[in-house]
Amino acid sequence: MNRIYTLAIACCFLFLHHPAVAQTDLITNISARQAFSLNGQWQYIVDPYETGFYDYRFKERRKSDPEAYWNTDVQRNKLDRKEHGFNDRYTLQVPGDWNSQKPEFLYYEGTIWYKKSFDYARKSRGSKVYLYFGAVNYKADVYLNGTKLGSHKGGFTPFNFLVADSILRENGNRLVVKVDNRRFKDEVPTLNTDWWNYGGITRDVSLIEVPPVFIRDFALKLQKPAPGRAPRTKNADIEGWVDIEGGTGVQQRVQLEIPGLKVKSVFPVVNGRAQIRLKAGSLQLWSPESPKLYDVYVTAGNDRVKDKIGFRTVEAFGKKVLLNGKPLFMRGISIHEQIPEDGRRAYSRDDAEKLLSWAREMNCNMVRLAHYPHNENMTRLADSLGLLVWSEIPVYWTIEFGNAEVFDKAKTQLHEMITRDHNRASVIIWSVGNETPISDMRTEFMRKLIAAAKQQDDSRLISAALEVNYNSGKNINMIDDPLGKYVDLVAFNEYLGWYGGSPDKCRTTNWGVEYDKPLFISETGAGARGGVHADSLTLWSEEFQEWFYKEQTAMLKRMPENFCGISPWILADFRSPKRNNMNYQEGWNRKGLISQEGKKKKAFFVMKSYYDEMERKYK
Repeated sequence: MNRIYTLAIACCFLFLHHPAVAQTDLITNISARQAFSLNGQWQYIVDPYETGFYDYRFKERRKSDPEAYWNTDVQRNKLDRKEHGFNDRYTLQVPGDWNSQKPEFLYYEGTIWYKKSFDYARKSRGSKVYLYFGAVNYKADVYLNGTKLGSHKGGFTPFNFLVADSILRENGNRLVVKVDNRRFKDEVPTLNTDWWNYGGITRDVSLIEVPPVFIRDFALKLQKPAPGRAPRTKNADIEGWVDIEGGTGVQQRVQLEIPGLKVKSVFPVVNGRAQIRLKAGSLQLWSPESPKLYDVYVTAGNDRVKDKIGFRTVEAFGKKVLLNGKPLFMRGISIHEQIPEDGRRAYSRDDAEKLLSWAREMNCNMVRLAHYPHNENMTRLADSLGLLVWSEIPVYWTIEFGNAEVFDKAKTQLHEMITRDHNRASVIIWSVGNETPISDMRTEFMRKLIAAAKQQDDSRLISAALEVNYNSGKNINMIDDPLGKYVDLVAFNEYLGWYGGSPDKCRTTNWGVEYDKPLFISETGAGARGGVHADSLTLWSEEFQEWFYKEQTAMLKRMPENFCGISPWILADFRSPKRNNMNYQEGWNRKGLISQEGKKKKAFFVMKSYYDEMERKYK
């Protein structure tokens, strides 16, 4: 184990906070804004003892403390002692995780300080400037020119801060971000996960310049038809809202244009929000077979944003999932946000194209983005490709369900996930967690998250990967998790033939569900080291994994009538510190249908064959 990792584990002190500084409300649709990228090489300092944040008595440093790492490291004269300093010999690429960029950081969990110097000339007088982060894992403390802009917790959702005019300079700006990826039992996720804890500024960073009165966010969707009915495509009912920031007390109006639908309408703003209600002419519905996206323009004063939006409906109706009023079978695959060949966090459009292209090659129409919100390139590309999306927050395994602060952290991540992607037609499922152990406390925790999701967005399904009762005494495996009462889609994970027994156990297994709702298998899988070949009874061989999936797909044909899809675990091998068979795993979860080297395993083609069959059945 390397020294940096050992040191980080030894000094896992509890977080101590600066005076609370909250982030400002999230600005969405960043790609349509006037943005100044801060991506590229950032200087860094490794700080496992958090020396830049605490003094030798372990007290938080004062704002003006010259030894605080957010303050300048430049000597005023030869006698000015500085015990920290950034320089170009120590740089990290942003966006990117630190673990894959330098061998000594592979296992590092702790603090790294990032620094970026830049000049910035405002485009317009009187404009506002926001500093936007796509994601930082896990806790970020952000300083500009020695002033703290704020903090954020949560490694997979965006956040931004308003930059005061008095802070931002035309020349010589110094942006410093303290990044801490340590795990704690009262965080989300908690101490125990089954994926690599990639630290760093893992997604895009930019300055966003907007007019004094600007469009912060907007949402558009088809109005819900009667239950079980398809939405109208002629004189279609579109509804939504536009949130305006600034200009309080001034009469404001918002203009909405959808040229492809010959829509151009104006709506009044009341208390910062314009309510949208309109009828469109002849509308083409978004679907996996025809992922139609419309250019949408929203204008408020001097601000104008553009997005590409698809219109569709999704609902759980009886025992079926209906997309645009038609029964849907989800040919899915679970995906971690990692590029296997590089062993790194995925973040770019190219990365999204690689991962989603693999899914398309398997003939998937759906992806489960596990176990946290993936970067925005994934959901936007899914919109274009016609891939349905399950998006999830990392309420994973055994978090502190009795802790009110933990609930607030989970709820915040849920809110940020929904806010970023509520205009993505591809996203049809918000998931509030995975494999959480049954208790009254846990069920109430999750029920409240489901209620929060529905309050923010009632146009999508809400789900979670539930627990299975393997001891029902009825010669049947029952999905009777009490959380099933509250979800729209009953989903569960099963690994028959991998964790206990052999794959032929599937032949005598029957499934039942307590709830008259659609049923979805959110995970199943078995490990195989790519390139290892033997007979089908040999664990870790591609042939064993192939046998596993042949037995699984045969069993799927006997599932209850409410069975509506599956997302096997997982698209590609991924790093996990829990996987320590040094002959076959070596720190990797080998359940991928694609190997660490990016090669398709035999089981990939078993699932493709099954999906081809199901596509024909549901045409």
